[in-house]
Parts: sequence; C-alpha cells; structure tokens
Amino acid sequence: MKEAREIVGDGKTYVSFDIDGIDPSYAPGTGTPEIGGYSTYEAQKMLRALDGLNLIGADLVEVSPPFDPSGGTAWVGVSLMFEMLCVLAPACDARVKRKKT
Repeated sequence: MKEAREIVGDGKTYVSFDIDGIDPSYAPGTGTPEIGGYSTYEAQKMLRALDGLNLIGADLVEVSPPFDPSGGTAWVGVSLMFEMLCVLAPACDARVKRKKT
C-alpha cells in the first residue's frame, strides 16, 4: 500500500476492489475464486491504508450470490464497501473544503 500511495500521490484516485482477491475460505461467491488470497483482515487493512488520498470514487466487483447461498460473500462485500466509504467520505469533504477557499 505504501507503493500504491507513492504512485497515486495527490492525484485523483478511483478504487476498484475485486472480491476475487479474497481467499475463497472467506468469500467463495465469485466467478473466479483464487486460493491463497487475502484474508478479510488484510483487505480491511489495505482499504484503511487509503485514508488521506484524493479519492473520487470506489466500487467492489465480482460478488456472485448464486455461488454462495450462505450470503457470506455478500457480507464480506458490503463490509469492504463500508471500509471504502469510510476513507472516501473524508476525501470528499476535503475536496469540498478546498473549493470553498
């Protein structure tokens, strides 16, 4: 995440998180599950590390409820979207404040 922050710097940044990156033991409901993926804790840490960037939007892709009737993958997806919103909201607020000055 340090490298990602260095690459985007102060530039406008859109985040797209692919649920396929999460290990299928946490999120099996995806079209292409990948063994050895991130844990949900690691994904939370990655998204929280985006705090302070000039974020302009975010999305989460590849959740496929038919592949996980338990709903676990959907729960992981919505939880990660919440994490994205938690870092996106301050970025939007900072942008509004900059425009007012």
